[in-house]
Amino acid sequence: MKQIIRIASFQVQDALRSKWLILHGLFYLLVSEGLLLAAGTSVKAVVSLVNVVLLLVPLVSLVFGVMQLYHAREFILLLLTQPLRRRDLFLGLYAGLSVPLAATFALGTALPFLWHGAAMGLEGLRLTALLAGGVLLTLLFSALAFLVAVRHTDRVKGIGLALLYWLGFAVIFDGIVLVAVSMFASWPLEKILLGVMFLNPIDLVRVVMLMLFDAAALMGYTGAIFSRFFGSAPGVVVATLALMIWTVIPLLLAQRAFVRRDF
Repeated sequence: MKQIIRIASFQVQDALRSKWLILHGLFYLLVSEGLLLAAGTSVKAVVSLVNVVLLLVPLVSLVFGVMQLYHAREFILLLLTQPLRRRDLFLGLYAGLSVPLAATFALGTALPFLWHGAAMGLEGLRLTALLAGGVLLTLLFSALAFLVAVRHTDRVKGIGLALLYWLGFAVIFDGIVLVAVSMFASWPLEKILLGVMFLNPIDLVRVVMLMLFDAAALMGYTGAIFSRFFGSAPGVVVATLALMIWTVIPLLLAQRAFVRRDF
């Protein structure tokens, strides 16, 4: 455990020296502050932040994750000559990227709401849910980024594949679902759509946030089914567990590939 923490702390120090970690937190701070000033109410600001988080958090986690592992290649080769288990090295590298990314996102997003006194009561609960969703997406897509970077040694190919994954989860998946719903509009697809949501972590976070904002009425009968499931405590627990599974699977696959890889 000590070795994992040491490797992670070195990664964080390297990120702070290059300033990108600080810029990451400042970006979300400025976006949150700007939305609060422009919207006038915390409700509208949090609603606007949902789309920002769902699009940018996966993109940033994928791109930075892939680039970080490629950038750390010489560091990895150096540590592999030491009496250090590959599993500890991998977990240290992953923690050194994902934890600071998640922390700067949460801190940068929450601070404007705190100093404006807009994080109380129900709005505070919704903001907390948004932060939790963003943190889980950061951990998830950082794991996916490491899986891509470990399996593909070519930097350009790795970054291109990471962008393709983001495009698939953020855009293409929704387009396919929309086309399918339009083609089979006369069929009872509500329960099927409920299951389909678990195939895309971004949509899973989006639906949970919609339920928290009482937007189920805008989704008709399908929204009523989603509301009964995701609007309940067991539904939120199941959604959280699904996101954790989405994180663990690529992380374990990436760790296995890292341990077996011939550097």
